Amino acid sequence: MEPNSNTFSNEKITVTYDEKKCVLAEVCCKGLSEVFRNSVIPWIDLEGAETDKIIKQIKKCPSGALSFAYSEKLELVK
Repeated sequence: MEPNSNTFSNEKITVTYDEKKCVLAEVCCKGLSEVFRNSVIPWIDLEGAETDKIIKQIKKCPSGALSFAYSEKLELVK
C-alpha cells in the first residue's frame, strides 16, 4: 500500500480514509471520539480504542469513506 496522509496503521489493522467520499464525519467522531477526532491532526488515532471497537465504527460509516484491512503479520520460525 502506498503511504498517504489518509492511511493509518497499527499492528492489527490499516485504516484508509477517502475524504472525497465523506459526507458525515461527525458520525465517526461522535461514535468513537477516542479514535476519530475532528480537532486534532492526525485525526485518526488507532491507539485510542480496541481494534474491534474501531472496526465496528468503521462499518457504521454512512458514506463508505472509511475502510480497513487486517495487517499481515509474518511469524518467524526458529
